[in-house]
Amino acid sequence: MKLTLEEDGLRLDAAIAAAVEGLSRSAAQKLCEEGRVTLQGKPLSKKEKLSAGTEIDIDLPEPEPLEAQPEDIPLDIVYEDSEVIVLNKPVGMVVHPAPGHSSGTVVNALLYHCAGELSGINGVVRPGIVHRIDKDTSGLFIAAKTDRAHLSLAAQLQDHSLYRLYHGIVVGGLREDEGTVNAPMDRNPKDRKKMAVVTGGREAVTHYKVLERLAGYTYAAFRLETGRTHQIRVHMAHLGHPLLGDRVYGSPKGYPGLAGQCLHAKELSFVHPATGERVTVKSELPPYFTTILEKLRRQG
Repeated sequence: MKLTLEEDGLRLDAAIAAAVEGLSRSAAQKLCEEGRVTLQGKPLSKKEKLSAGTEIDIDLPEPEPLEAQPEDIPLDIVYEDSEVIVLNKPVGMVVHPAPGHSSGTVVNALLYHCAGELSGINGVVRPGIVHRIDKDTSGLFIAAKTDRAHLSLAAQLQDHSLYRLYHGIVVGGLREDEGTVNAPMDRNPKDRKKMAVVTGGREAVTHYKVLERLAGYTYAAFRLETGRTHQIRVHMAHLGHPLLGDRVYGSPKGYPGLAGQCLHAKELSFVHPATGERVTVKSELPPYFTTILEKLRRQG
């Protein structure tokens, strides 16, 4: 795989992880340590800092034996072919195994449904996983069945051609009917489990549009230009309008009837890695969302 670096001065492991959205920094470090990242045939250190425009070679290893176990968990499949699969993820379902969630995840379900035929680029715990969606966010989620699809989708995330539209309800009334939040993000220096708007952080851009104004709340659409962890939640909290029910970035008490934030991934559009055709899929709002929306409308 050839990769052209886009930023000056970044450590190589960070630059690779930033460029290939589905590749973790630890996985990028491992590739460097194994001598799989080279410049004109010379292995590069993970600490190397290169200029923008430099083209490097990455020798991706064969997929390791999968550690996550297949589980027969029903999936709401919106689109599927030999390269990709798009799911409608329910609230409360974790995407990949992690401490405290070793089973019952999207990965466990995908391993069963796809009979292990998933991209191996992102390691043994997150096979096929290209992007993230929070446990308590519902809606559309795409996974890669092949390495070709994984690299294509990761590139689309990088150049912003993978379109992702969310619907959500925020606390309070957004001042403008539409706007853009361009605020860099990184780990919260005071709490590493949380994200925050941080000077010098990674670029993070969220576009929003008001769909309906309610008494004390706003129903809005959010389009991600970048895909940082918790991006919509952090950006809305930064504006002073956290997502309804968000116990991390909003009220610690949450909202009655909500497991977490009121946020749904409603539309997804991507260029198919094999055909080059654009594929667009949409999802209806789930019952939990419409129930709360109707309740707020009655209150108004």
